[in-house]
Amino acid sequence: MITSSQHYFGSIEDGFSISIIENMKEEYGLFVWPSSIILAEYVWQQKSRFSKANVVELGAGTSLPGLVAAKVGADVTLTDDANRLEVLDNMRRVCNINGVKCRVLGLTWGVWDAPVFSLCPNIILGADVLYDTRAFNDLFATVTFLLQKSPDSVFITTYHNRSGHHLIEFLMEKWGLKCTKLLDGFSFMPPHKASNLSGNIQLAEIVLEVK
Repeated sequence: MITSSQHYFGSIEDGFSISIIENMKEEYGLFVWPSSIILAEYVWQQKSRFSKANVVELGAGTSLPGLVAAKVGADVTLTDDANRLEVLDNMRRVCNINGVKCRVLGLTWGVWDAPVFSLCPNIILGADVLYDTRAFNDLFATVTFLLQKSPDSVFITTYHNRSGHHLIEFLMEKWGLKCTKLLDGFSFMPPHKASNLSGNIQLAEIVLEVK
């Protein structure tokens, strides 16, 4: 079933809304998950940091965080698995609906083809990309490669604090990464938004560990 949702940021005077097309039949990529809403709110609250930044969203799906980044002035590339053409097409549609210009790119984690070499982000976003432990290593390989291209860059991700937490810590050590900020995802959410969400969601900022 195809439906749409409306997401509001800020006030009527200084804010905006984002329209998202959702498809409830799609397994992951075309549904707005709570982690995406929380990461999008974080982008809005940190808008001065995102203005004029070069931003890449990994596993973007419905692309809410990336769209908010574009609205506040970032140069945004939205990416998802290169094989998921329906998701990529939907990303282009939501960009048009919301009047933002984002680059849409098929990028499969752990696959070293032309698209990944064209990216040089200051900020990498990923909402609920840590859901399938089988993909963790490829995800961290891709994140590390992108962070190495811009040494001052950061990976900001929101995720459900599931049993894979120890695996995340192991892979961060394996790939030479460190967490510089870890927040309860609900700690900065406005009450009227938080009341509609559930789960144990964390936000982490991850960078290359300087040795």
